[in-house]
Amino acid sequence: MPITYQKAGVDVAAGDRLVEWLQESKTGSAAHANSVVSGIGGFAALFRAQFKHMKSPVLVSSTDGVGTKVKLAADLKCYDGIGQDLVAMCVNDLACVGAEPLFFLDYYACGKLDLKPAKRFLAGVRAACDRVGCVLIGGETAEMPGVYKKSDFDCAGFVVGVVDEADILGAHRVRAGDRLIGIASSGFHSNGYSLLRKLFARDLKKWAKVLLRPTHLYSPLIADIKSRPNLYASLHAVAHVTGGGFDNLLRVLPVGVALELNPWPVPAEFLEAKKRSKMKWPEFLRVLNCGIGLVLIVNGTDFDRLRARVEANGLRAFDLGAVVPGARREWHLSSRLGEVVK
Repeated sequence: MPITYQKAGVDVAAGDRLVEWLQESKTGSAAHANSVVSGIGGFAALFRAQFKHMKSPVLVSSTDGVGTKVKLAADLKCYDGIGQDLVAMCVNDLACVGAEPLFFLDYYACGKLDLKPAKRFLAGVRAACDRVGCVLIGGETAEMPGVYKKSDFDCAGFVVGVVDEADILGAHRVRAGDRLIGIASSGFHSNGYSLLRKLFARDLKKWAKVLLRPTHLYSPLIADIKSRPNLYASLHAVAHVTGGGFDNLLRVLPVGVALELNPWPVPAEFLEAKKRSKMKWPEFLRVLNCGIGLVLIVNGTDFDRLRARVEANGLRAFDLGAVVPGARREWHLSSRLGEVVK
């Protein structure tokens, strides 16, 4: 009896059916769909670059995964939000330089390709892409028995965007006197789950809904601000609070300044995680976002208008503090965070 590829654990036909499903199940219409020359199903995807509205277009790329949140999703058989997590972790990074996402690719690896969870995952990817206006242009599905257990999977995302060189946000625009707008996260987002799975192991099902809440998509907010050129000119830098917690803010600071952070109301799930971990606030803030998913560094004179724009997009915004002169790039709290928890 022959030893076939299928008997070795790889079902090529299942992979073909998944590709066919993707090709036939388009949802919504991404802003750049008309630029796709050839997408899902070929050896490589082709995208027609048309940036006539830009003087000096710069391509921007980002790649990320969702960490061990995939283990939680697999164990609880809940795959719907992981696709949004994957897109968010990539496009939110693009938003930090003011870039508009163009197209997205995903990589999905598993021990045994089960079409039902794979479709739920990919439906989430495609829906998130539609929400941020980029095209799911291609990807890869890998069935890897012996590497992953039957129900386990992993995923990675890749996004390409564009920004006019004059519109690039970052440390070169930040100066002392700027103020910080903290924007609420939707929860734990997609980092720190090696810790969180341990902290909530004893009552995981009770906390499952909170732990699997998808990462918020922030790029539409930045696009909205960017559509108002006078307001966008007052937006100097953006920091995505992911792995490493509040140390991510240091990535957009020039030499010679530091951050004085105001306290903000920390959501209950973070307080519960802190209590279980027994960590001190400075250490804890270097692991999790603690309720702040994105930080805008803005010209102080336009603070109120920019904060109002955030809130007009349905997001909670906090006065998170200011950029101050400093001998080295660092952040510190102006008062004890736990005292303002609501």
